[in-house]
Amino acid sequence: MPIDITPERITAVDKVIRSHIRHTPVLNIDLSDFGLAALPVALKLECLQHSGSFKARGAFTNLLTRPVPTAGVVAASGGNHGAAVAYAAMRLGVPATIFVPSVTSSAKADKIRSYGAKLVMGGERYADALEASERLVAEAQALAVHAYDQVETLLGQATLGREIEADLPEMTTLLVAVGGGGLIGGIAAWLRGRVKIVAVEPQTAPTLNLALAAGKPVDAPAGGIAADSLAPRRVGELMFPIAQAFVGQSVLVSDDDIRNAQQALWDTVRIVAEPGGAAAMAALLSGRYRPQEGERVAVLVCGSNTAAVCFG
Repeated sequence: MPIDITPERITAVDKVIRSHIRHTPVLNIDLSDFGLAALPVALKLECLQHSGSFKARGAFTNLLTRPVPTAGVVAASGGNHGAAVAYAAMRLGVPATIFVPSVTSSAKADKIRSYGAKLVMGGERYADALEASERLVAEAQALAVHAYDQVETLLGQATLGREIEADLPEMTTLLVAVGGGGLIGGIAAWLRGRVKIVAVEPQTAPTLNLALAAGKPVDAPAGGIAADSLAPRRVGELMFPIAQAFVGQSVLVSDDDIRNAQQALWDTVRIVAEPGGAAAMAALLSGRYRPQEGERVAVLVCGSNTAAVCFG
């Protein structure tokens, strides 16, 4: 397990970035409002974070705790990480170049541009954009800010675990969507088994699910409705031993499950969530995850960067 991702370092990072991020709210709901059996559920609305997702935490951690060269920062992203790095760079007066794949939504690309970053299209999938970004980092001597497989990124995302536990001390179960694993890895590094963590992924991009079965990160399919946020080639090396130690269950949801959860969140509580942001809720609403009696369930709604035209 990475020795640098400790509760002490997470707490220290939280103090560094606290003035730059929002303490996002919790919304208490009941599944009976969604036509299911009654069950109180707490929604942690990290979709209301700066730049529209939890990624702002890792972005600010990188830019505030690492020396930034005059060439600025470079990041590869499906969209949310790029928007977060662009936002942090704008706020701190740092040049930023963001590489995104062609599957990135127009909403995310437009947000990156709106923060003043240079946007570069780099292939069809996140892995292609990452490869292109690495060439620029080498040429320009810029600072690379990895979306998930970097200690500073994990430490930043871990501050969300610290915040959730403070908000919901009675929580026994937390559902978290997984892409490259920086979010769930950071949260698990903070909670360290005190709460059951349920990993939720699309059936079309089961990166952590396959890695846990194989005992190591392995290549996985990278498609589906949430391909711009939950479909890297494989989970990060740094987060994987944390997941092995502290993730209690892995659940897969269909694209239809995710679409239905997006619509239900809008229809019932007027929350706009992108596909990746709604994936954890999809596990509950679809029955792919069925809480046991006595569980106190929390769901992380982690992103809202969508054009939202599907919500009527």
